[in-house]
Amino acid sequence: MRQVIHRILSKNTLSFCLIILLAFTSVLSAQEGDSAKGKSLFNANCAACHQLDKKMTGPALRNVEARLSDEQGLDRDWIHSWIRNSSGLIKSGDSYANKVYNEFGGAAMTAFPQLSDDDISNILAYTAEEKKAPAAAATGGAAATQASATTGGISNEIVLGALAILFILLAAGLYLVNKTLRRYAIASNIELPEDSKRRPLWKAFLQNQFLMMVVTIFFLLSSAYFVYGYLSQIGVDQGYQPVQPIHFSHKIHAGDNGIDCKYCHSSARVSKTSGVPSLNVCMNCHKSIYEYNGETSPEYSKEFYDGEIKKLYAAAGWDDAEQKYTGESSPVKWVRIHNLPDFAYFNHSQHVTVAGVECQTCHGPVEEMEVAYQYAPLTMGWCINCHRETDVSVKDNAYYTKIHDELSKKYGVDKLTAAQFGGLECGKCHY
Repeated sequence: MRQVIHRILSKNTLSFCLIILLAFTSVLSAQEGDSAKGKSLFNANCAACHQLDKKMTGPALRNVEARLSDEQGLDRDWIHSWIRNSSGLIKSGDSYANKVYNEFGGAAMTAFPQLSDDDISNILAYTAEEKKAPAAAATGGAAATQASATTGGISNEIVLGALAILFILLAAGLYLVNKTLRRYAIASNIELPEDSKRRPLWKAFLQNQFLMMVVTIFFLLSSAYFVYGYLSQIGVDQGYQPVQPIHFSHKIHAGDNGIDCKYCHSSARVSKTSGVPSLNVCMNCHKSIYEYNGETSPEYSKEFYDGEIKKLYAAAGWDDAEQKYTGESSPVKWVRIHNLPDFAYFNHSQHVTVAGVECQTCHGPVEEMEVAYQYAPLTMGWCINCHRETDVSVKDNAYYTKIHDELSKKYGVDKLTAAQFGGLECGKCHY
């Protein structure tokens, strides 16, 4: 009887240990993988359609393995099948695969047969990481520490205020001393020297005819100079920097992210005008970029940039939560910055494509501009100087070979400027 009891106890103990071992093994298998490698794989293969904490083209993937196991009873083998051949899993009739496929509008997921089991384990390890707390709290603490350090010392305003009060007291003391000395002199019958009466300087100046003539000529010449300078600035909007309805930072896009100017202003290569990019061009990137994670400043915070992206979504009619267009779009009333007179002809493609002129030549360091402004004066004299100083590139350009040879002989030079090609003729820009 004792042997039977011992056998039953041993069997139950062994079963209990086996259950614990299986549970421990499943925990270990869920935690295996290198999250650092998984992050690189995620950014290279998954980030175009997925975010960890936000639904995009595909579902959010934070703790995806645990959620599938708890809610759907799916194991890692199902995840492997889905990642490597989602369309095959859908065609097989898998219920949850078809549910996800229909939920996201029939968007087919790219197959990744090249990902090994270790690669998928690394990606799942990255998705299993806990969400990090926002860095705003740490930044706020640093700002508070800096503020407390500033208030702990004596500020410059207090020092300047103390010096101003000291100067006022000193002036008042000197006035009282002077007044006291005069009273003492009067009481002691001491005669104070009287001020000698001289002709005022301004009367002497007015009575000198030569000086008056010189001043008059100088005044007339100065007035003519300033009037000419003022009239020359009419219609010149150099430095013009309007506020746009949606804040667009060229510093972030062209500078930090290195986006080519002609990606947004594509018509500058083939058209007279550079064109204003449509909102579809913006949405090519911002369907996936829904928040700003770069450097900020007191004037332009992360909340400010995120708010501007929401303005873009509203104008384009994009529902970020549902990841689809609503059809309710509205035009953005951009404020034009560069505007030539109607009688002046300028062709972007002729300068950008044919001449190879860089955008910064006329528009300045746009990759450093948080808010775009008119960098150059865009006056006639400014254009003529450019034509006089800029050499025309005729290398590997058969169209200019004969003209270049003839003009080189005429002017006796190896390189030709735009002016020598006729760039100073009135009809080039005015016709």
